[in-house]
Amino acid sequence: MNATPTGTAVTSPTRKVGLVTGGGSGIGRATAIEFARTGAAVAVLDIDEDAAAETTEMITKEGGEALSGRVDIGDEDSVRAAIQHTVAAYGGLDYAVNNAGLSSHFRQLDEMTAAEFEQVVHVNLTGTFLCMKYELPLLTGGGAIVNVASNGGVSVIPHAPAYVAAKHGVVGLSKAAAVDYAPAGIRVNALCPGPTRTPGFEKIAAGTPMIETLEAGTPLGRLALPQEAAAAAVWLCSDAASFITGVALSVDGGRLA
Repeated sequence: MNATPTGTAVTSPTRKVGLVTGGGSGIGRATAIEFARTGAAVAVLDIDEDAAAETTEMITKEGGEALSGRVDIGDEDSVRAAIQHTVAAYGGLDYAVNNAGLSSHFRQLDEMTAAEFEQVVHVNLTGTFLCMKYELPLLTGGGAIVNVASNGGVSVIPHAPAYVAAKHGVVGLSKAAAVDYAPAGIRVNALCPGPTRTPGFEKIAAGTPMIETLEAGTPLGRLALPQEAAAAAVWLCSDAASFITGVALSVDGGRLA
């Protein structure tokens, strides 16, 4: 892992520490940058360590404090090591945004193999569970977790049964943890972005009318930018959302309405 902390000393009692999985691109990158702009130190974790390092460089060039590292959220040892590295570098953890995930295989249920189904569920749902398993004990003095689900966690995306099942599970897992850990002052929420113009989404949509079709079905007439989902994630972690826990917040331009 790369540790490149700059700015406020790690011994500062007022500096907050945030962790973002999938921080190498898209919503995760935008969230890490937004955390840093609030003055938090940020651990940027991604399965692509080079992409995580790029995000970290973007933060430090703005005068923020960040470290980067590799994490495979489907591997328990990898998750444990990445979170331990964060705590060793910064002395604790205040916020975690569990954003890493796997996109869907777009086919109907009877056309999927069991291995394909299990892969999507393992990464998206079990991976979120593993992150929370090692984050929650570190938040004993309070803190907040945001699990990035999807509009597919509160509605249906056609021909994506494994993804929809996994993201519904992420929402349920978030609500269960919100209730169980509320006595410790820990808040847990799910963020449910609609279609967002991330590099990954742009790649999937390239050469198709997908973007135009989705924009036509969005009351605000466009798709979200990664920064808009990131702003919601960071807000849910902030004191401004201090009485909000156990919710699934859609950031979708009114699509579900």
